[in-house]
Amino acid sequence: MKKLLTLFLIIFTSSEIALAQFGGPPNGGGGDGNGRRQTSQQQAAPSFEINTPKGNSKISGFIIDSTATNAVEFANISLINKATKKPVDGTMADEKGKFSLTKVAVGDYKLTISFIGFESKTIDNIKVEKGKDIDLGVLKLAPISQMLDGVTVTAEKALIEEKVDRLVYNAEKDMLAKGGDASDILKKVPMLSVDLDGNVSLRGTTNIKVLINNKPSTIVASSIADALKMIPADLIKTVEVITSPSAKYDAEGSAGIINIITKKSSIEGLTLNVDSGVGLRASNLGLNGSYRSGKLGVTLGGFGRLFYNKSATSLEQSTVRDGVTQLTQQSSDAKDNGLFGRYNLGFDYEISKSQSINASVAFGTRNLERSQDYITRLFSNSSLTSTSYRDVDSKDLSNSVDVNVDYIKTFKPQQEWSISTQYSQNNLTNNFDANILNGASELLSRQRNINGNTNREITLQTDYQTPIKQNQMFEVGLKSITRQVDSDYQYLFAGSTGGYSTDANNPSGLLNYKQMISSGYVSYTYSTKNKYTFKVGTRYEYTTIDATTDKNAINIPSYGNLVPSINISKSLGGATLKLAYNNRIQRPGLQQLNPNFNASNAQNITIGNPSLKPEITNNVELSLSKNINRTYLNVSVFGRQTNNSIVRISTPSDTLVGAIVTTFQNIGKQQTYGANIFGNTFITPKWSLNGGVDIYYNYLDGQAANATGGYSLISNSGLTIGGRISSQIQLNNGWGVQAFGGYRGNQVQLQGSQSGMGMYSVGVKKDINNKKGSIGLAAENFFGGMTMTSTLNTAQFSQKSVNNIYNQNIKLTFSYKIGNMKFVEQKKSKSVKNDDVKSGESNN
Repeated sequence: MKKLLTLFLIIFTSSEIALAQFGGPPNGGGGDGNGRRQTSQQQAAPSFEINTPKGNSKISGFIIDSTATNAVEFANISLINKATKKPVDGTMADEKGKFSLTKVAVGDYKLTISFIGFESKTIDNIKVEKGKDIDLGVLKLAPISQMLDGVTVTAEKALIEEKVDRLVYNAEKDMLAKGGDASDILKKVPMLSVDLDGNVSLRGTTNIKVLINNKPSTIVASSIADALKMIPADLIKTVEVITSPSAKYDAEGSAGIINIITKKSSIEGLTLNVDSGVGLRASNLGLNGSYRSGKLGVTLGGFGRLFYNKSATSLEQSTVRDGVTQLTQQSSDAKDNGLFGRYNLGFDYEISKSQSINASVAFGTRNLERSQDYITRLFSNSSLTSTSYRDVDSKDLSNSVDVNVDYIKTFKPQQEWSISTQYSQNNLTNNFDANILNGASELLSRQRNINGNTNREITLQTDYQTPIKQNQMFEVGLKSITRQVDSDYQYLFAGSTGGYSTDANNPSGLLNYKQMISSGYVSYTYSTKNKYTFKVGTRYEYTTIDATTDKNAINIPSYGNLVPSINISKSLGGATLKLAYNNRIQRPGLQQLNPNFNASNAQNITIGNPSLKPEITNNVELSLSKNINRTYLNVSVFGRQTNNSIVRISTPSDTLVGAIVTTFQNIGKQQTYGANIFGNTFITPKWSLNGGVDIYYNYLDGQAANATGGYSLISNSGLTIGGRISSQIQLNNGWGVQAFGGYRGNQVQLQGSQSGMGMYSVGVKKDINNKKGSIGLAAENFFGGMTMTSTLNTAQFSQKSVNNIYNQNIKLTFSYKIGNMKFVEQKKSKSVKNDDVKSGESNN
């Protein structure tokens, strides 16, 4: 803790110096000069009339974007005395577009609203009477289109925005998104990294929680990488990165939360969207329809993606037993074929002006089949002892359903009560069939692993929030999650002829794992006149676990966690300074708990651990953001310490010669210190450039078995540097060009390291028929595929594995929208948010 305090004392001093160097916004403004919205204060406050009389009346309202029905955050409001024609009071809208002027005296006024990128609006003939408040309701601002130096500029969102409590990547502005999946989008989001298998990390850790439209899904609980393959990039509107969640969020996710927001219906009438793409490695087809009439809205959609690729791997590992060195050399070629899909049906109905109900059902499917051929050579003290051939066909199948019913009651603006319910179920199959051959492809024997898993969740949640005066917010809520995980696994063996029978050399078994979580939270937000905002809260979660195998019960004691969070922000002219602290927990996920003995590769075996306990993490973060003319810049530094860390531990097999067995254990401690720098700039009004750099130092320590049969303390540390850069140009006649490049440096693990990787893409898009449709062409990694190398080194063994992915790709995309579209204000909705399970890492 002393290290954290020392580090942030240095950081805070440095940020003050940096702020002084940045200075104030030019000409009193913090905008980018191109009509785009910014989320910090944009304009200098007006000069108000001195010694104006005060009264006891109030003027309030909400400001929204007339084209998108989104709140216009931090718009400037000025109240002008019609007699003197001078401003007598003013304020700024909050992040929800709400504003309020208090202590207004009797008189005749007009109110002006202004914000960069929108036409100013004037509300005339406001007559204030003694003791009477005026509610102006919803006020709409229209985006502007103006001429600057002969160039037409229209208001639009930047690719990257910073909100009060999160960073937002506007994926709908990404021209290269079409034809891919969610992992292709997340590769471009600041602070995130996605490896070749689709595993996502935030600031160097995979201990994160991924939500879809603020909702959890059992497919995400089972595997984040698999879930991302089911979500088409075309349907993603934004990706939100929340590094310091408030007490309202579940305590899960050591590094934070990633919230993927998909495009939703905000239209009146009937529409149909068609999105398709054909590529060398994958093809996709999506159909999405929506209907809205009066109080009822219905959406129906589906997306399917075919995936076909190949890879090559090599493995070299050595173990020492009784003074004899066993060396394994292995090579393999693999072909992957997959079908991923997600289908949804949703309803929303306005019961009354203050009540609404929402219901949805979503189905997901994953069918990934891999055919892999292994050649394995075993050496004993440098002498070849055997050569074996193994053909493996594996199936990774998933079928999921999520059902939500949500009710919300609004008493007055920002005062609301909601009840949310959810039922989720995911059925998974992880099977493989292996043929053991001799060199002439003659079948010697067969092996089969059957592993079926089911994950069910039932969630009940209620939340209430109410404003206190004009500058405070109080939030409170209760939640219950009941989770049931079942895993049934067995191994079968057969000779070259005849049927399968139980394999006596490999374990079979059953796991029943029931988890119940009861939680409650309270949160308080307070904003001061000198532009400080404090958001403090605490959450308490109590967890009970009942776990049994076919052999015995597993004793996992119940535990309670008090999870505090503090977020402080200070507006400094055109800059914003934030300081945050939170405590997080990370429960193990299904892949880490599953005790199935996965020996599809007999020399590199994995097995879960149903006795795992949760991790506990403390996070501290400091950030500074600033608008400088056309450039937005954010610099953040952070520190994180995780105790009882769940880590992968590998040891030599006791029974299989030269084999390595990997499992998960609560034996580690992890400390991470780092910084993120990212920015967005407009070189011209139609040419944007954005990018960022991530730097962090990672230290891990834990215990692992040693050569004498005992345990020894091991540690590892290292510096990781990564980054990304993207540029987008809007040309005439609907043409657009975009390019992207990203890199992640070497990452350390407790027993070794993983090499860096890079990726790049370039694409062109043409809008057709008044932007009702588009045609695009994009190329990815066209100079060659990717190679990733992982190494493990201990006193007992060493291992080096190389994975070559042939992911060069060219894709042609097409999309078209038909229907009668009329924008309407979207209904509010609340939903379940389960943020509390650690997903397993890919074992491919």
